[in-house]
Amino acid sequence: MRTLRIRSFTILLFFFLMLVPWIFYVTTHFIETKTLSFAKNGAQAEILQGQWIEKIVQLIETNSDKWRDPNWQNQLHHELQQAKMEAAILSASDQEIYRSNPQSHGILPSTERFSIIEDGHLLGKVIIYLPKSNGVRIISIFAGLLLAFFIVGVEMRRFLLKPLEKMSFAARKIAAGDWGVELPRSRITEISEVRDAFEVMVNGIQKAFQKQAELEEARRFVIAAVAHDLRTPLFVLRGYLDGLEQGIAQSPDKITKYLAVCKEKSAQLDRLVEDLFTFTKMEHVEMNLNKQTIDFKLIILKSIDSLSPLARQKNLSISTHTVDDCFISGDMHLLERAMNNLLDNAVRHTPSFGEIVVQCYKEGNKIKFMIRDTGPGFRQ
Repeated sequence: MRTLRIRSFTILLFFFLMLVPWIFYVTTHFIETKTLSFAKNGAQAEILQGQWIEKIVQLIETNSDKWRDPNWQNQLHHELQQAKMEAAILSASDQEIYRSNPQSHGILPSTERFSIIEDGHLLGKVIIYLPKSNGVRIISIFAGLLLAFFIVGVEMRRFLLKPLEKMSFAARKIAAGDWGVELPRSRITEISEVRDAFEVMVNGIQKAFQKQAELEEARRFVIAAVAHDLRTPLFVLRGYLDGLEQGIAQSPDKITKYLAVCKEKSAQLDRLVEDLFTFTKMEHVEMNLNKQTIDFKLIILKSIDSLSPLARQKNLSISTHTVDDCFISGDMHLLERAMNNLLDNAVRHTPSFGEIVVQCYKEGNKIKFMIRDTGPGFRQ
């Protein structure tokens, strides 16, 4: 859509304000004179008008005895038509003797009045009704100016005020959370530029809100996952502490092993709590992986060993089928969390006297593992 600078728009409106009254004036002049020539305007027209007035007054003054003569009145009427004027003759007592146009006193704007005196006696009065062109033209100019102001006002409201009102309404809708509101367009360049900038701003704010919502959703998910992972080391820690309390670990080596597992699980709890605290403060949910070469088989055995007290409480058997070469690159802390979570679910949901089988094998350059149990499984 082509647009127009507000400066150019203002110049066009100003030109329109000047043009319309001029068109009205020229039209009125043409209707009255049947010509577009303005040669007789101004001083020349005034001189010609004065000559006609003098001629008509002299004709009336020299024929005071014929004022009531119809033939003479016709002659006067002919002269008045040539001069484009009207006239009225009144007696000394203001009684009307002659009037060229019965309606002239109501429609012609200006007059010239003369008294006819002979030998010191007032014979009568003469009223010359001048052409109404000047008054009508002035009225036409004012009418054109009013029309121009009306049209300019309508166009300013259409191209300036209306788009700004719609922009204000759209801003309030956007502030209320309605991102789908359509911003108004305008043929004024400056308003169109503001609209485009406003649209860019709205899109940016919308993306920021969407990103914030996604961040909050991801943060809730991560916090829920960490909170869920806290459960496994807590149960393992409780199981080993119960074993120590009940005297299951009687030999010094077994007591040392139980204490080592408790210490390890407390350290794991500390890492999980630290992760949880970090996730609550971070602006972007991004996981920094501490990659290293890890023996995945040891992670499996370590997780099985930590959950063995819980498995013994339910009389579960856990068997492993692994290969020796199970080295992978990954984050040990996260892999331990994942493995503990999976095995904890298997132990929890497998009925008493059930069986859990953990397999780990190589397939090409990949390591695959599988956990099977005799539990009811999960619904799809």
